[in-house]
Amino acid sequence: MKIGSLAVLPQKNYAINLLIFKTNIVNKKQAMKVAKLLDAENNILRWNIDRQDVDRVLRVEAVNIGTREIISIIQDAGYFCEELAG
Repeated sequence: MKIGSLAVLPQKNYAINLLIFKTNIVNKKQAMKVAKLLDAENNILRWNIDRQDVDRVLRVEAVNIGTREIISIIQDAGYFCEELAG
């Protein structure tokens, strides 16, 4: 099951980064806890967690936010998070 969010930005040219992470977020309750934090970050445009994937993959589309910031958000919520190499 995937869970995620989508934000809409005004029409401008943005360099959108796709950031992909391995997590240990396994259930909906954990995903909803993280959802509050990711949704509160204005620079995150869209995100989803594939909890059926063995790596519990978190995909984030964002502008002006990097890997370290996303990892920090997830780790501060109490979960494991590391960038997956492409």
